[in-house]
This record gives sequence, structure tokens and C-alpha cells, in this order.
Amino acid sequence: MPDRSRRRWSLHPLGLALGVGLAALSCTPTLIPRTGFFQGLVCGVMLAAGYLLGVIVARLLRPLVHRAPSPALRAVGWVLLAMLLVPVIVQALLSGYRSQVEQAALLGVAAPSVPDWLLAVPVAAVVLGLLVAIVRGVRALPRWPRRVVVGLGIVLVALMAVSVAGIPGVNPARTVLDRAFAAQDAGTFGGATQPTSPRRSGSPASPLTWESLGRGGRTFVSDTPAPAALAEASGRPAVDPIRVYVGLGSSADAAERARLAVDELRRTGAFDRPVIAVLTTTGTGFVDAEAVDALELAWGGDTAVVTSQYSLMPSALSLLLDGDRVADSGRTLFDAVRAAVDALPPGAPRPRVVVFGESLGALGSQAAFDSVDEVRDGALWNGPPNSSPLWRSLLERRDPGTPAVRPVVGNGERVRFGGGSATPFLTTSPPAPWPGPRVVYLQHPSDPVVWWSPRLLWERPDWLAEPPGDDVLPNVRWYPLVTFWQVTMDMIRAQEVPFGHGHNYGPESLDAWMDVVPPPGWTPADTARVHAVQEAGGLPTPGA
Repeated sequence: MPDRSRRRWSLHPLGLALGVGLAALSCTPTLIPRTGFFQGLVCGVMLAAGYLLGVIVARLLRPLVHRAPSPALRAVGWVLLAMLLVPVIVQALLSGYRSQVEQAALLGVAAPSVPDWLLAVPVAAVVLGLLVAIVRGVRALPRWPRRVVVGLGIVLVALMAVSVAGIPGVNPARTVLDRAFAAQDAGTFGGATQPTSPRRSGSPASPLTWESLGRGGRTFVSDTPAPAALAEASGRPAVDPIRVYVGLGSSADAAERARLAVDELRRTGAFDRPVIAVLTTTGTGFVDAEAVDALELAWGGDTAVVTSQYSLMPSALSLLLDGDRVADSGRTLFDAVRAAVDALPPGAPRPRVVVFGESLGALGSQAAFDSVDEVRDGALWNGPPNSSPLWRSLLERRDPGTPAVRPVVGNGERVRFGGGSATPFLTTSPPAPWPGPRVVYLQHPSDPVVWWSPRLLWERPDWLAEPPGDDVLPNVRWYPLVTFWQVTMDMIRAQEVPFGHGHNYGPESLDAWMDVVPPPGWTPADTARVHAVQEAGGLPTPGA
């Protein structure tokens, strides 16, 4: 019994060696600075993954070993292994800490302290211990309970695989999660109150009730720039902005939501505005407020912005499970608005129909087009997920010699890429004519949402094979399995960095909007004036 108990709590030497090796590699930098706690999570998972690989390899090699080592030889082996692994761990922590300090300075955030960084060690040990204990606990169960637990695990994995596969009408995980997040959608955010302006969905004049909009929709229609800010930023008399939002509370069908949105655009007089922006939301239905405010400020409110909700889940889950819904929503809403504009009487003024989406919203918004040549009036997409088909096709056919983080496609004649320090220079880089309609992608080299992909598990991507972007350390490298998990954890903290880095685009949207759809006679001085109004703050007027 004592020997069996000792074996139960002992660690496999080969598994431990491979685990420490992967954990050491995980201390290298990627895109977002990590705290000691997050580094511990990364190290812990890598320890467990390496340990599992080591145990598997040992099992495969067992037939080749004719005699087990003696206890004395085993003890010597453990001492030698410790003498090898301890320096590896110390060196990995030291070099990792230096890199985190450099990366924090590069992105303008506070560097972790030494005690905070050393927290990675106990956190990693706890993660490894929990994962190993779970596996050994299942193995220690009697035969039938063990088979039941394993069977349930296989069923859960199968259900998740079916859900992620995106088979139309078959998504058990999404059904469960929608119900789980429904209660959260019923609340409000940031003190949102029902608007009184008839030019907002959810107002007393709107057939779309306040309750039907969802939490993201109620925030969207409630917070608009103040009239004084609109006038100061645009240099013209302010016009009450139009904001249309159709929530899942109005209809679960994307086509029906699109029809309701067009009806609401007609009711509010949106087709008399010079610009209609069709947005695709994030997973929970939220809209990037700064991007919408920027467009309205530049145009003095003489715009209409329309969007609809398609999911109740946070974007991270929605990215995995909602691919069909986000694409269907973006495509259906744009097609409906485009058709309504095209059906206006001959000779009537026609608004420019531009599209916008950030993150998951960019994925859905792009779904309305098979190529950028189909964009008739302009498009702005911020931080597009790596799985975006249109974005990926552009990167694959970028001009020779241009990097993935700053690609040039077709000499920049239709579409251009910016983000961070490159954003204000889109109109002059590359130095070539840029006739309309214009398409702009904003993507930061340090944005893990843009660069995360399952292929990181086994394949080095172009952005890690080329010189790094201006906010990525030059010593960032690709390692199988490790880089995937590092970038996965980077996504959790992607917005905890200043504007111009990570997944935080903020005021950059204004510069991009003014490349896509500027008011007549617009100049760089006008853009600077709007930036000044943005920086002054106090823009939202809740309940207006």
C-alpha cells in the first residue's frame, strides 16, 4: 500500500523534463505583457501538456527497456534531473522578466514587479497539480465509474466539436449558453436610460420597444454626443443623429430583424441623410462607441447608424460558436439596407452606405462581400479576427515584399491597412492614387485577436516569420503548441493596453473614417479639431 500511494503522487521524470522545457519556452514574450498570475497559467498548462507528452513517449518506449532501473540508480537520476531543470527554470524566469519589462515599456504599461512575476511559480505548480490530480483521480476510480466519467467526457467533447463545426441548425452548446446569458442581456450598462428623441430606436416614438433592444442596444441608443460637441467638432450646426438598433427581443430571425431595421430607418428619415453606416455588433450586441461617435462628430450628427443583435454570448465564445449567425446577420442587414437605398426614386438623393465592424463585428460585416471590389461606398474594419475569409484572402495575395502586419494589396488602389503609428498616413502610404470607394483595415501588430489561429499549434505564421511590427519585441518567436497558448492568453488582456496597441483602437477610428467617408471639403485640420473634442471628453448625452 505505501508503495502504491507513493507511485500515485510521484511524477514521471520524462514527463517532468518535457513539461519544464515547454514551460520555460512559455516565459518568452508574445504580444501583450503578462502578469505573474497569467504567466503562471501559461506555464501550468504547458507543464501539463509537456508532462502528458513525456508520459506517452515513455509508454511507447517501454517495450524497448528490458529491465527497470534500481532504486539507487533512480535516485541518482532524479538528482541529475533536478540539477538540469532548476537552472533552466531560473534562467527562463530571469529572461522572461526582462522581456516583460521591455514589452511593458514598448506598449506604455506598468511592468510587473519581481514579487508579482515570481507568483508564476506557485500558480504554475497549482495548475499542474490540479490537472494531474484530475487525470489520476479518474484513473483511480473503479472500472464502471471510470468508464462512465470517460464516456461523459467523450460525449462533451463530441458536442463541442459539433457546435464548433457550425452545422446549420445543430449547435447544442450555443443553445445552452444562450439561455445562460439571457438574464445578463436584460439589464443595463453605464446608467443607460430610455431615449426621448424619436430618431432613436427604443424611444416612445419607436415601434421597437426599449425592453426588446437588449443590454448592448439600450447602451447604443442611449449615449450620443452632445449637440454642442457635434457643432464644435464638425464646424457646422448640429443635427440629431439617427441610431437604429434591432435586438433579439424583436425577432430571432436575421431576415426579420433586417426588415424591421429598414422600416425603422424609413421612420426616422435616415434615407435623407448623406451617410448610413451599417454596423455589425460584438457577440453580446455591443457597438464600439468611439468609432460611432467619431463618425457622428465629424458629420455634425448628420448620419444614420444601424445595427442589430445576433447573439447573447461574449465575443470569445461567439467567435467559436457563432460563425454562422454573425455572418448571416452582417450580410442580411447590409443587403436589406443596400436594397432599400437602391429602390429610392430616380433622381432622389442617395446616401452613401458604408459598413463598419470591430473584432467579431468585423468578421460579420465582411461577410456581406465576396471581395473588396463589391464595396460600393466604403468600409472600415478594426481588428478583424484571423478567421475572416475576406481579410485572409487579401493577406494571401498581398504585394510581394510587404509584411502581413502592414500589407499592401494591389498597390493600395482599393484597400489599405493601418493601425497604431501608421493610421494617420493611410492616404500617403503607399504613394499612389486612392480613388473611392475606399476600404480600410486597422490592425495592430500586437493585436492577438488579429493573429490568433488554431494553426499556431503546428505552423509558424507569416507575422512571426517576418520582421515584427513596431509594437512587438524583436525576440518574439514561434514555438509549436507554446505560441498558441501564449496568444490565447494574450487575447484575455488584449484591451488592457493603451490606444494604438493590442485590441484597443479608440481614436484611430476617426482618422480611418476620414479616409473612407469624409464630409465635403474636409482637411487634416478638421480631423485635428475632432480629436480635440474627443480628448476633452463628456461626449455622451444619455437618454437624448
